[in-house]
Amino acid sequence: MAALQISSCASQISSEVLIARVMQIHASISKVSSLRPTKQVNSLFSNLVKLCILPSSIDITALPKEVQAMRESLINLCGHAEGLLELEFAMFLSKIHQPLNNLNLFPYYGNYVKLASIEYRILNESGVSQPRKMAFRMKFETGDITGVQEKLSEYDCIFLAALVGMSKVDKVKILGHIRKYMKEGGVLLVRSAKGARAFLYPVVEEQDVLGFEFSPSITLPMM
Repeated sequence: MAALQISSCASQISSEVLIARVMQIHASISKVSSLRPTKQVNSLFSNLVKLCILPSSIDITALPKEVQAMRESLINLCGHAEGLLELEFAMFLSKIHQPLNNLNLFPYYGNYVKLASIEYRILNESGVSQPRKMAFRMKFETGDITGVQEKLSEYDCIFLAALVGMSKVDKVKILGHIRKYMKEGGVLLVRSAKGARAFLYPVVEEQDVLGFEFSPSITLPMM
């Protein structure tokens, strides 16, 4: 799920209106037979993102149980839809001439580049030395991170993506596991959500990162 940062002059949306609209969109998304990119699916998620990047003072922790349950369902739907969108464009780009020169065909490519740039700056300002090599002999491995132990100690920096650990319990479990096995003096960058964006992504709070020394949170534009 990605979206450009909304203008700071946008009016704040009330919690009551926000919840009502989010629940309405969730109900519509839940009725869709497939979350693969279509005009209808794209429209629903675009409306959801536009709604969730509006300024809001909503307290996610104070939501009623039924709204919390809806939120958890919505986060899973968003994660599934995001994966299908990225998969479709990855397959499309792999079949065209010079795919690396056409990455900007992916609608959120610019946002991903911006996010990577911001995170690089944060790491640099936090004392992480600039890498001499990037994407060198890179490979992708998919698996349960809680089953990875000694290998975690090989990395100077670990990124915990927003959708790794979809529930609070899973997220805290993963954080504890990484803390146990990661390199001494290593850096863990954790992605979280704030305000209404918490309807799109899981939230990591200060008490969830026990055992870590951490820098104050930095609010970033919605990506």
